[in-house]
Amino acid sequence: MSNPNKYRRKGLSMDILNTFTLKSNRQIKINFDGGDLSSDAGLLLIKEFAAKIGFTKLIKKKFKTNDTSVRFHKDDENLMQMLYQIISAYFEDDCADELTLDPVFNAILEKNSLASQPTLSRFFNRMDEDTLLQFDDIDKSLRDTIYSIKRPEHMLLDLDSTLFGTYGNQEGEGFNFHYQAHGYHPLLCYDGLTGDLLKAELRDGTLHCSNDADKFMAPLFQEYLERGIKTYLRGDSGFSSPRLYKACETNGCSYAIRLKQNSSLVALASDKDEDLYKAAKEDQISYAVTYGEFLYQAGSWDYPRRVVFKIEKPYGQLTHMYTFIVTNMDMEPYQIIQFYCGRGRMENFIKEGKNGFDFAAVSSHSKAVNASRMRIHMLAYNLFNWFRRLVLPVNMRKQQVDTIRLKLIKIAARAVRSAGYITFKLCSSCPYKKEFYRTLENIQQLTVQLE
Repeated sequence: MSNPNKYRRKGLSMDILNTFTLKSNRQIKINFDGGDLSSDAGLLLIKEFAAKIGFTKLIKKKFKTNDTSVRFHKDDENLMQMLYQIISAYFEDDCADELTLDPVFNAILEKNSLASQPTLSRFFNRMDEDTLLQFDDIDKSLRDTIYSIKRPEHMLLDLDSTLFGTYGNQEGEGFNFHYQAHGYHPLLCYDGLTGDLLKAELRDGTLHCSNDADKFMAPLFQEYLERGIKTYLRGDSGFSSPRLYKACETNGCSYAIRLKQNSSLVALASDKDEDLYKAAKEDQISYAVTYGEFLYQAGSWDYPRRVVFKIEKPYGQLTHMYTFIVTNMDMEPYQIIQFYCGRGRMENFIKEGKNGFDFAAVSSHSKAVNASRMRIHMLAYNLFNWFRRLVLPVNMRKQQVDTIRLKLIKIAARAVRSAGYITFKLCSSCPYKKEFYRTLENIQQLTVQLE
C-alpha cells in the first residue's frame, strides 16, 4: 500500500514553489506550505463533551444499520463523522472528501482518513424504519444522561410544524396548502425552556398540522409521566384538535392551544367586546385591552372546555383583535395568554435548526432515508445545544450557533506529532482563548450519571 504522506510531502514541496506575491503589497507572499493545519480545532471541545456525557459510547452501543457486511468504516463511525461535520457546518456529503486528511477530524474520530462521499451515501441508503426506532431509543437514553446533570422541574412542550422543500419526485412529498409549496410537513416538539428538540417526525407534505398529533405526543407524555415531571403543552390553532386535548387531559398535561376565530367565539365574548368599544369611545383612548373567559363546546368536542380570550384595540384602529385559547389550566386569563405567547421562541428554534444545522436536507428519493437524515441533523443540533447550555461560559450560552462556530469552533491549529502523541497548537492570537479554556474546564467538572 502506498504511503499517502509521501504524496502530501511532495505536494508541500510543490506549494513552496507556488508562492505568490500580492500586487497590492509585494512584501506579502502566499503559499500552501503551512503544514498539518486545521481550521476546526474547536471540535476538540465537542469531542471532550461527547465523551464526558457518554455520547460516543452510546452511539457505538445502540446504532447499527440492518447490514451484515464487514465494512472498513463502521456505522457508528460514519454517524459520528456526520455529526461532527454538521456541527462544524460541513453539511454536504461531498465535504467528507475535502476533509479526509484534516488532522482534527481524524484525531477526534481516531482514524487515518474519513469515510468518503460514496461511503456516506451508501451508509444513508442502508437506513430504514428500524433506524428511526434506534434514534428514538438513543434520544431517550441521552435525555436520561442530560437530566442526571440537571433534572428539569417541569417540561414545556412546544409543538409546531414546518415545511421542508423538495425538488423532485421524492417519496411522500406533496403540495401543502398552508405553505403553498411542495415538500414534507414534519412535526417538531421542543422544550420551550431549553431549546432541546425532544421529538421530530418527517410526514407527508399533504398532511394537516393536527393529523395524528396526539399519537406523535403520546410517547413524550408517557416518558415524562414515568419520570414524574409535570408537562405543559403549547400549540397554535393548527393543533386545535379534540384528540390532542384529550391526550393531554388523559396524561396529566396542562395545555394552552389557540383556537381559530369564529362567529360563535366572538359572540360569547360580546359583552367584553362592547365594554371595550364603550371605554375607548368615552375615554378617548388610543389603545385598550381586556381579558375574559367562558365555557365552550365545539361540534366535534365531547364536552365543554374552558376558553380564555383577549380583545385588543390596537393604536389608531377601530377594529378589535381577538385571541382565543382553549385550556385546562386554572390561571387567570391574562396569565394564560402570556403563557401562550411565550411560544414565540419556537420560531427561533426552528430557524436555527434549518439554517444552522440544515434540518431540511431531504434530497433522497426514499422517505425513510430522508427521515433518518433529519434525525441525524436533529441529533447534531441537540448535542450542540447541550454543549452550549451546560458547559459554555455564561456569557455565550444565549448566542446562536453561527456565532459560536466563529468564536470557538473555527480556530486554526497546527498538528505536531511526536512519540505517538499529537499536540494541537492553536492560533496564538485567538481572541477567545479564555472562553476556550473555561469551556474545557466546565466539561471536566461536569458530574454525569452514566449507565
